[in-house]
Amino acid sequence: MIAKLTGRLDSSGAGHAVIDVGGVGYLVEASARTLDALGAIGGDVTIHTEMLVGEDFLRLLGFARAEERDWFRLLTSVQGVGAKVALAILSALEIGDLQRALASSDSAMIARANGVGPKLAQRITHELKDKAGGLGPIVGGSSPSSATTPGPLADAVTALTGLGFKPGEASSAVAAANEELGAGATLDALVRVALKKVAK
Repeated sequence: MIAKLTGRLDSSGAGHAVIDVGGVGYLVEASARTLDALGAIGGDVTIHTEMLVGEDFLRLLGFARAEERDWFRLLTSVQGVGAKVALAILSALEIGDLQRALASSDSAMIARANGVGPKLAQRITHELKDKAGGLGPIVGGSSPSSATTPGPLADAVTALTGLGFKPGEASSAVAAANEELGAGATLDALVRVALKKVAK
């Protein structure tokens, strides 16, 4: 969404931003990196959002880049990783560093994030080592120019969440579909097979 930044809280870590959309203020949870990327208060911002809905809560999360939102969805597909932990990981590590940590099973790097103990870090690296490649090749630096464009896997996850599936459920189904179809699978094929997976 396109909005105006009207406030920022807890900018030293994962925190919140207040954005104005057509005169309506929204409190948005975000990683420290997104908070830093939003710029000065009063400026116009474009923010990618994710809505979390529960029996007794409604939370809006914001991301400076679609890529960060895709990684949030992937992280929360791991049992024990909620929104708070996922945002802490995205605050502590650049996406390129996170990709490299997963590719090399470096759980110690994941454990740098607040609230991530050794056991949870090991579970994250174990479960996501093979899935992470679906969000693009490993990127090298921390500058915005090094960001990758989400590939068909990320687009397929977005398509499934748009149909009402939970992010974790969608990520798992798309990963399973990718394993079945192999590299080079089209978006249509991934979505079609993933829908069969979640229907079982």
